[in-house]
Amino acid sequence: MFVKRRKVANFNNNSFLGNSNYENGAADRIMVKTRCGKHKDCAGNVSPERCPFYTVMMQQPEECLQVATNVTEQKHNVSREVRGQNLGLCRGFRGCTVWLTGLSGAGKTSIAFELEAYLVSKGIPAYGLDGDNIRTGLNKNLGFSQVDREENIRRVAEVAKLFADSGVVSICSFVSPFAEDREMARKIHKDADLKFFEIYIDTPLEVCETRDTKGLYKKARQGVIQGFTGVTQAYEAPDAPDLRVSTEGMTVRESTLKLINLLESEAIIPKFLKEDEPLPELFVAESLKAALEAEAKTLPSLSISEVELQWLQILAEGWACPLKGFMREQEYLQALHFNCLLNEDETLRINQSVPIVLSATDADKQRLEGVSALALQYNGRTVAVLRKPEFYYQRKEERCARQFGTTNRAHPYIKMIYESGDYLVGGEIEALERIEWNDGLDAYRLTPNELRRKFREIKADAVFAFQLRNPIHNGHALLMSDCRRQLLERGYKNPVLLLHPLGGWTKDDDVPLPVRMAQHQAVLDSGVLDRDHTVLAIFPSPMMYAGPTEVQWHAKARMNAGANHYIVGRDPAGMPHPDKELYPDGNLYDGTHGSRVLKMAPGLDSIEILPFRVAAYDK
Repeated sequence: MFVKRRKVANFNNNSFLGNSNYENGAADRIMVKTRCGKHKDCAGNVSPERCPFYTVMMQQPEECLQVATNVTEQKHNVSREVRGQNLGLCRGFRGCTVWLTGLSGAGKTSIAFELEAYLVSKGIPAYGLDGDNIRTGLNKNLGFSQVDREENIRRVAEVAKLFADSGVVSICSFVSPFAEDREMARKIHKDADLKFFEIYIDTPLEVCETRDTKGLYKKARQGVIQGFTGVTQAYEAPDAPDLRVSTEGMTVRESTLKLINLLESEAIIPKFLKEDEPLPELFVAESLKAALEAEAKTLPSLSISEVELQWLQILAEGWACPLKGFMREQEYLQALHFNCLLNEDETLRINQSVPIVLSATDADKQRLEGVSALALQYNGRTVAVLRKPEFYYQRKEERCARQFGTTNRAHPYIKMIYESGDYLVGGEIEALERIEWNDGLDAYRLTPNELRRKFREIKADAVFAFQLRNPIHNGHALLMSDCRRQLLERGYKNPVLLLHPLGGWTKDDDVPLPVRMAQHQAVLDSGVLDRDHTVLAIFPSPMMYAGPTEVQWHAKARMNAGANHYIVGRDPAGMPHPDKELYPDGNLYDGTHGSRVLKMAPGLDSIEILPFRVAAYDK
């Protein structure tokens, strides 16, 4: 079926230069190409003194457009719920459109692309549709008349709707000066039952002109460009946008954070910890400490070992965030089978490759099962309260086989597991106070929040972490210095090394922590490593010698402490096999598997793995 439409073309600008629909013909006429091809040309009686690129309004003859009337919407076999369960790393349907509107130079594209990068880094599908990019492809046949501007927005809104319907967060950055057009875009999404957020990037005209990255304002003021929004064409600011962002005096990151907060509050994306937000710790508030101490005296108690006290420290300080206590059975199964935990609404997988558990004997279970809370004691002193304890049987062989790849009891940590109680007890904890070891090294035991604060204070724009359980040798020093050099070459201004030796339990033949710390400090004092760009601290975790499984835990904990790069060496968390004859190299794990597994591990997307390069002397 053919319908007739009369189109008014506005030539009150020079935007048709180079446009495929309009060509400048003789001095006194305009050649207009029609879309249907039925009319070969149209001669407009335009005099030379009235240049068509400035003030001429020309009415195009009736244009024949073919409109299909026998269209039936086709339903997908895949529902939004199914897409949400299988698209990206975060479960749940997240499709929506975030529409950024504002003057040219307001910061729309910068914020849109920063938001896109943030979402993708979190495993959430997102795509930025930018005004300039769209006009080089889909809308390259459109100019800047009011009619073409309306069609530009309509097309983009339809594309954004399709993206959103597929489960993608569609981020559109368009001047879109007319309120009616933006409302049309919203209605397109509303009719499809999709969320649409209008974001007004409210940057004053004088600020936009100062930026003028494309030189468009200068040309508009000179009269080279007509119909330029904000200069010769009005911008209709939103009366009630979903979010107003003023970019004046703010960084791109700070402006983007406002959009992230909006998407979190609207349950479009899970709540992620921000760079400047503190990790949740499990210490009781100072104002409630006396009451908790009094309550603890009335509770039944459970004695814990030194290694379990180290795990309590790990939990209380936030290294294992978002864990709120020793693992219940559901969390234990997730960690043991999937090396991950699910967040509270089960939409996000968080790496947690090792179980963090508390053991109990059969007698403990009989005595304590059913209580609402119990006091955890170390050497007779209450250190924490555990709420709503859940007891479950510890299948030691299965745990060891899955975590270590062996059940050989000559393995030192496996030996501890077999000697522990037959049950595990999980529950949320409230630690009474910070755990100190009074060994002269507590000043090095910085919590994740203290490290994050330290990195902000020294204005580190990259933090690369290196873990050791042995003294530093020249190869280590060369590696760490070379990593800093590489990061500087990649454009970072102040990359900082987190020199982070493991400070919990280790096997008897490892070098003791006090000796290692003295050697590390001497290396810094001698200038082998740049002390001005190095933070030396102790990681309080016990060592399990679980190879590629454990090294994921080491990386995740450093990620919580603010590191965004992690150096992994050869055979991380490895040890000789108790039966050395079993494998040709005599080791329990392949020396290359740790770094390879880290690069594939789920839930570590915010940290870049830097493989260890072997250093050798050239004779």
